[in-house]
Amino acid sequence: MFNRLVGRGHALVDDQPGVTRDIREAPAQLGDLAFTLLDTAGWETAGGEVLEARMRRFTERAVEASDVVLFLIDARAGVLPLDEAFANWLRKRAAKVILVANKCEGRAGQNGLAEAHGLGLGEPIPVSAEHGEGLSDLHEALARHVTPMPDDDEAEEVEPTKRPLLLTIVGRPNVGKSTLLNRLVGEERVLTGPEAGITRDAIRVEWQWRGRAIRLVDTAGMRRRSRIDKRLESASVADTLDAIRLADVVVVVLDAADMLEKQDLAVAGRVIDEGRALVIAVNKTDLLADDQAKSTKAWKKLRDRLEASFAQVKDVPIVGFSALTGRGVERLMPKVFETYDIWNKRLTTPILNRWLREMETLHPPPLAKGRRIRLRFMTQTKIRPPTYMISVSQPDELGDDYLRFLINRLRDDFSMPGVPIRVTMRKPDNPFASRAKPQR
Repeated sequence: MFNRLVGRGHALVDDQPGVTRDIREAPAQLGDLAFTLLDTAGWETAGGEVLEARMRRFTERAVEASDVVLFLIDARAGVLPLDEAFANWLRKRAAKVILVANKCEGRAGQNGLAEAHGLGLGEPIPVSAEHGEGLSDLHEALARHVTPMPDDDEAEEVEPTKRPLLLTIVGRPNVGKSTLLNRLVGEERVLTGPEAGITRDAIRVEWQWRGRAIRLVDTAGMRRRSRIDKRLESASVADTLDAIRLADVVVVVLDAADMLEKQDLAVAGRVIDEGRALVIAVNKTDLLADDQAKSTKAWKKLRDRLEASFAQVKDVPIVGFSALTGRGVERLMPKVFETYDIWNKRLTTPILNRWLREMETLHPPPLAKGRRIRLRFMTQTKIRPPTYMISVSQPDELGDDYLRFLINRLRDDFSMPGVPIRVTMRKPDNPFASRAKPQR
């Protein structure tokens, strides 16, 4: 139902129960009704601090804060004891509850639809979220709570706002990604706990830092591909990879106890391959605080492995903190925006060509076929990441070593540490090609 109203497959779906665990939020629309929709976890009766109880408290908090509640039951399964327990809790809030009987396509859901009348929450609305049936009746019920959007000619002109920075948090399971997000926003927005793999969807949270709009994305933990043996986990990882591809800045969270394992390198490498701005965040640094020698050795090992693994992205920014206590977390966002600004850096064509002439003098290109390769012209073709085009007399002969030299000098001379830099080469057009006489 969430995906149907949002208009795209935001939430993971699967036949097994309990797929959704966090509160997923997205703008939705049904006809002329626009609203913010929250997808919640299933309501369980468990108590204490087990995962199901924490999920239920998140759901109850979302219900209390909402203007309207769509209470879905599975009409094919009929009214179950948990449905009745949830209905008893919702009955005190019946004024804002719309009872929806899902999976009513065909005749299989007729018995469940009849049973739903006994929940005491009014007339159930039969729908099929998968097939889009019954949405007109749902629209009629929602219209009692949601004000329709004005016509285009009546809408007030709104000054366009700056697009929020898309900040994605990734890493292995149980390194503290969700705890970091909660610490940044200052409240419990996503579920956390000792269990590994709590987060399954990529959860988006709107936030502001020093007046700047940010869309934080908490992702499912990424294990090695060889260990992923379930369809649901594969879908979670695919969701995480999409979040990386769409991000502006990606924070790769490491555990200070075992920094930069092979999987960490694989995740960071994926971020670089996608051309995203990268920040390494080392969580749980309080574990190293008592042993200075161990701490020094761990940090040196981290920097050496980053340098050896990602020679094409030198000086990746590293921030250490404890998300649980909050110590050092305040250093993360300034580093994120510093990296973001570098990722958006643009150099003018005259500056680049003066620099290119200097490089050609300091370190002449190699000879090819008895002639010196000429670097004729350079310009920046795009930002995010910084991408440059060089017109070269014999691009196929220039060689990777010389291209790597140019990229490293470009990074050093124009202060662009830690972001991917892309350089393409092109052979200049022959101005006399069109004048060539045809051969007889």
